[in-house]
Amino acid sequence: MFRVALSALLGAGLIALATPTVAQETKPKEKPKALPRIAVDDPAKLKDDADFATQGEYEGELTIDGKSEKVGAQVVALGDGKFSLKGYHGGLPGAGWNDTKPNTHPAARDGDKVVISNEKGEPMGDIKGGVITVSTDKIKGSLKKVERKSPTLGAKPPEGAVVLFGEPGDEKNWQGGKLIELSDGKFLNFGIRSKQSFGSFKAHVEFRLPWMPNSRGQGRGNSGFYLQDRYEVQVLDSFGLKGENNECGGVYTQYAPTVNMCFPPLEWQTYDIDFTAAAFDADGKKTAPARLTLVHNGVKVHDNVELKGPTGGGQPEKATPGPIQLQNHGDPLAYRNIWVVEKK
Repeated sequence: MFRVALSALLGAGLIALATPTVAQETKPKEKPKALPRIAVDDPAKLKDDADFATQGEYEGELTIDGKSEKVGAQVVALGDGKFSLKGYHGGLPGAGWNDTKPNTHPAARDGDKVVISNEKGEPMGDIKGGVITVSTDKIKGSLKKVERKSPTLGAKPPEGAVVLFGEPGDEKNWQGGKLIELSDGKFLNFGIRSKQSFGSFKAHVEFRLPWMPNSRGQGRGNSGFYLQDRYEVQVLDSFGLKGENNECGGVYTQYAPTVNMCFPPLEWQTYDIDFTAAAFDADGKKTAPARLTLVHNGVKVHDNVELKGPTGGGQPEKATPGPIQLQNHGDPLAYRNIWVVEKK
């Protein structure tokens, strides 16, 4: 009897094992739809854009664990009502930040305000009317929106300077130079080279990045300021990013800026450059590398660094001078107030 029962159980088991398992159909996950490209170079077109009004820099004081502390914040628009908020202890980059790791928080629009979340996804504050308000068990306070200006914005060319673009008509100083006519003025285009070439020089340039909230990385306000058409100082909307060697203020692929001084899109920015050309002997052998000091929006981000050779897309190093190039990378920037003082 026991053997019969065992045989029956084994048989049932074999039958069960032999029965094929019907696999459930798994649908492939749908990739999130890419947001449409937005590229706006005229601030007048964004006067009613709530996300544009929210993005930017904020300063104020927060009480953290009972202690008052100055704090800066950068709110980066990511498109479709979403933002990234980066908080800096001590103040904004170049204006008090103590160089500790910033705190990053997601934020999203909810009606007429933007709600800031903590790492658990819980609300910890909001942005409304140009004010960030934070209220948690440990952190309380508010920050107000500010618009910083570079201390060299509008710098006038000194006597003897070569003015490459100071007013309409100066576009003639560039190969392919044209005017960009916007609601607030006439500016210089890009994808052009100066007709005049330069050896060692000091230079001033002002540029304005476009509003491209749906774009990321190298596809967000990309251009470049080429020294002698050989060495690129990157121009890019890297507002609120880490500050790498391929971001704004970086010597492309060679040196990251010591601090990311990129302002928000559609705010005028400055580069003040001190460039020493590479030296060559009579046989054409390089005897000294080119050197660069760069001040971005009034803050020195490179101090007499040795350039390791031409950057990507740059012309070969030679003893001969070279032109300035304003790179075209497909994004709508504007340039103005460009002048050069040649060094003896």
